[in-house]
Amino acid sequence: MNGGGRGPTWWPRSVRWRLTLLYSALFVVAGAMLLGFTYFLAASSRSGKAFTSTRGEGQGVGGGPVGLDPPAVNAVVEAVRSDQLHELLVKGGVALAVMALLSVALGWLVAGRVLAPLRTMTASARRISADNLHERLDVAGPDDELKAMADTFDAVLARLEGAFEAQKAFVANASHELRTPLTLQQAIVDVTLADPEASVDSLRAALLRVRAAGQEQERLIDALLTLARSQRGLERREFVDLAKVVRERLPESGVARVETRLESAPVLGDPQLIERLVVNLTDNAVRHNLPEREGSWVSVWTGVDAAGRPGLRIENSGPMISAEQAEGLFQPFRRLGGPERVRKRDGLGLGMSIVAAVVAAHDGRVRATTRPQGGLTVEVSLAPGGPGTAAVVG
Repeated sequence: MNGGGRGPTWWPRSVRWRLTLLYSALFVVAGAMLLGFTYFLAASSRSGKAFTSTRGEGQGVGGGPVGLDPPAVNAVVEAVRSDQLHELLVKGGVALAVMALLSVALGWLVAGRVLAPLRTMTASARRISADNLHERLDVAGPDDELKAMADTFDAVLARLEGAFEAQKAFVANASHELRTPLTLQQAIVDVTLADPEASVDSLRAALLRVRAAGQEQERLIDALLTLARSQRGLERREFVDLAKVVRERLPESGVARVETRLESAPVLGDPQLIERLVVNLTDNAVRHNLPEREGSWVSVWTGVDAAGRPGLRIENSGPMISAEQAEGLFQPFRRLGGPERVRKRDGLGLGMSIVAAVVAAHDGRVRATTRPQGGLTVEVSLAPGGPGTAAVVG
């Protein structure tokens, strides 16, 4: 029995040998059909009319006419014709056998030439690893199937390179963000212990700062876990009304005015992730806004679009934001004002990336656009059905 669908044990594993045998088999079949067709035509043809005359024009001994026997002449003709057909068949078979052997050699050369680009691509692909994902196959030549396969492989490498770079940046940023509260806690403890005359109030203040740093670290870990859970996909699915979730999570302070237009928008998804999506968007709209005394506002809409997809749109006033900043908001640890770390911390930098992950888990798309007057508009469109992959549009 054959295991794993590998085929018979006698069948060669080399593609070159398989192509060679295929070429040779096709040649032998075509040659045999040609020989058989030629033999059929020769066998069905007639070299001349049968003799029917009983008198000949020659003279025999003594000058008398010689009589010709038509059956005897026809028998001789048929015998000669049968010998010729047999000779045609034998010599044609020998020629076919010789050409079959030659076809194996020619098939081997042709198969090697056909597979040469594939061998080159295989060697190049083996050299590519996680350390040199920037290399490409870069196959030149006509736009045939092999070049299309090489271009597809190069596109996959480009996506892998982007994913690896994003993963490295994420790990570096996460390490820094996790290390910052620990460093702060260590510094507070060291300074406090170095003061032999520390009072109860100073010790209490130090403990409060250590506690605040620990809470910030806890929030960051929770955000990372939420992000990982969102990227893993949906574990539970229930019908959730976006309007109801937004109504329960509307900002109560931080802005001077909140405008709402909440229409039913049922979504089949994870209620906790949907709630995290709404909370992150509303918190982001309040945090990155004008001061309350300057008439800041937030506008929230929920409903179903013309395509039948439930959606959420949050718009806010705020400072001017460039289009480049808006495009990078959904990257982890990307804050308004640039990806660089600043002394003044403004959120964890994971809120919008969690939004993008939750939207992706619900087969949706999210887009952030800047307002000419300042502020941002974030539009979320979710699928009413099962999970899939999102499109993030900057």
